[in-house]
Amino acid sequence: MNNRVSDQDNLVSVRDLTFSRGNKKIFDDISLDFQRGKVTAIMGPSGTGKTTMLKLIGGQLFPDKGSVFVDGQNVHKLRRADLYTLRKRLGMLFQSGALLTDMSVFDNVAFPLREHTQLPESMIRTLVLMKLQAVGLRGASQLMPNELSGGMARRVALARAIALDPMMIMYDEPFTGQDPISMGVLVHLIKSLNNILGLTSIIVSHDVHDTMAIADYIYVLSGGKIVGQGTPKEIQESDSEWVQQFMTGAADGPVHFHYPAKDYIDDLMSSGKRY
Repeated sequence: MNNRVSDQDNLVSVRDLTFSRGNKKIFDDISLDFQRGKVTAIMGPSGTGKTTMLKLIGGQLFPDKGSVFVDGQNVHKLRRADLYTLRKRLGMLFQSGALLTDMSVFDNVAFPLREHTQLPESMIRTLVLMKLQAVGLRGASQLMPNELSGGMARRVALARAIALDPMMIMYDEPFTGQDPISMGVLVHLIKSLNNILGLTSIIVSHDVHDTMAIADYIYVLSGGKIVGQGTPKEIQESDSEWVQQFMTGAADGPVHFHYPAKDYIDDLMSSGKRY
């Protein structure tokens, strides 16, 4: 069976994808494209499956229906060895940074090189220093993770994510918990590294301002569907109530303030039911 598609513009193509957890449908027959060399953002309220989409792209989860193609390969039909080979070409920046706490900054960045290559230590040292230089932390190479600020830890994690020169990096909420200066540094790094290294980037975020500043294209998800998509300008001008509620942070709208419940008065007057 031929598991490849011929689409030169898109590095990742999600086609007619449905995915559920138990009885809850997270995605309901959606299709997305992530163009080569571009920064594409997946945005939406909490609980809409943004991180789940990254796991489907990386082959950690299997869809109920539909396909995910990465560089023309049908991710969920690859043999395990081929999937692992593909994953070496994908970088991941986790929301927490996920640094190995008992290793120095240098050894954290060196870890994927030592794990997946046969390079001599002299070459590994050169590559690690290059990656740390790219994120401005070469001088912190001998620090331990508990000696780093939150912003520094996120930058070390980014250096580790590019250690194997991936074709794509997936960012899971990269701006969460960052002070304004650290956030500005991360925004600059994501955009500049994408351009300088010729990467393709997928950003999962609910930080409207900073994501809009660097994204070339944006998908807004809600209720298992794509409720808006387009360039930042097109998203800002969207007439979708879902999109505008998310962009403006309105407390109520299509995404309701109240969780679904029976009538308030009936609930108050009901006799003796314990919660």
